[in-house]
Amino acid sequence: MRTAPRAAALPPVQVRPTAPPRIPFDQLWRPYADCGRQCGCDGGPQVGRARRVLRAVAGGLVLLLGVLLPWRPDLLARALLRAMGIRLRVTGPGVVPGALLVGNHVSWLDIVVMTALSRRAGRLRMVAKTEVAAWPVIGRIARRQRTIFVDRARPRVLPDTVAQVSAALRAGQAVQVFPEGTTTCGPHPVPWRAAFLQAAIDAEAPVQTFTLRYAHPAAGFVGDDTLVVSLRRVLAARGMSAAVLLGAPRPADAPRRELAARLSHADLPRPERVDGAGVMGRTSGDTSEFS
Repeated sequence: MRTAPRAAALPPVQVRPTAPPRIPFDQLWRPYADCGRQCGCDGGPQVGRARRVLRAVAGGLVLLLGVLLPWRPDLLARALLRAMGIRLRVTGPGVVPGALLVGNHVSWLDIVVMTALSRRAGRLRMVAKTEVAAWPVIGRIARRQRTIFVDRARPRVLPDTVAQVSAALRAGQAVQVFPEGTTTCGPHPVPWRAAFLQAAIDAEAPVQTFTLRYAHPAAGFVGDDTLVVSLRRVLAARGMSAAVLLGAPRPADAPRRELAARLSHADLPRPERVDGAGVMGRTSGDTSEFS
C-alpha cells in the first residue's frame, strides 16, 4: 500500500519584532500624570460674559504697564492675579533665603502665584521648562524673575542645570522647583523627581516645602489643555482663590532619592471639597492644613 508522500517541511516563519514606540525627546524623563477631563476642570461657578471681558482687559493693561515700566516682579504678579479675580493667601513661616523650595504643581498659575510672594524670599528664582520663556503672559514674568530654564529635549544638560541651581543656593538665593515635573490636578499625583534635590545637598542648603491649593477646579492645567483654553477658563471662574502654605525649612541630610520619597505628595489622601468647588492641589506631609 502506497502512502502519500510527506509534505516538505516549511521553513519557520521569521517574525520580526515590532519596533517600540518612538518617545519624543522632551518626554524621555518627564513624569506622566493620569489627569485630564475627568478632573472636572471645566466645572465650578462662573461669572458673566461682561466680567470676563473686564478681567481680560484689566490683565492686558497690567501686562502692558509691566512692559513699559520697570515693575518689581512680585508687584506685577500680584496685580495680574487681582486683574483675573484671584485672591491670594499665604500662611506659614517666611521663605528662608538660600533655601530650595519644593512643592506641588497644578497650573501655569503657579508661576504667577509663587512670583507674587517672591518679595518674602528676597531674590527668589524659579526652575521652569524652556517652553515657558516663549509664553506671552507668563514668559515675561519668568524671565524678569531670572528663571533657570531646563531643556527637557536635552536630558544630557540636566546636570548643568542642577549646577546652576546649586550655585544660586550658595549665593543665598532661594530657588523654587516643581519636583513632580508635570502638572497634576490633585487626585492623580506623581512621585517627585530627585534631580534638583541634589542641588540642595551639594550646596548644603535647607529644603523648604510649599503647598499650592486652588479653591476652584478651573485652575487645573492638565491633559491636552492649551494655555489659551486654560486662560479662558480662569477668566470665567467665580470665587477663585489661591493658597500657599509654606513649611518649615529642613536640612538636606539624606540622599536625594530618599528626600524625594519622604517629601513627595504621592501617598497622601485625596483633598476634600470646599463650597462645592474642587480644591486643586495637595498638602505636603510635613505641613498642616489651612485654617
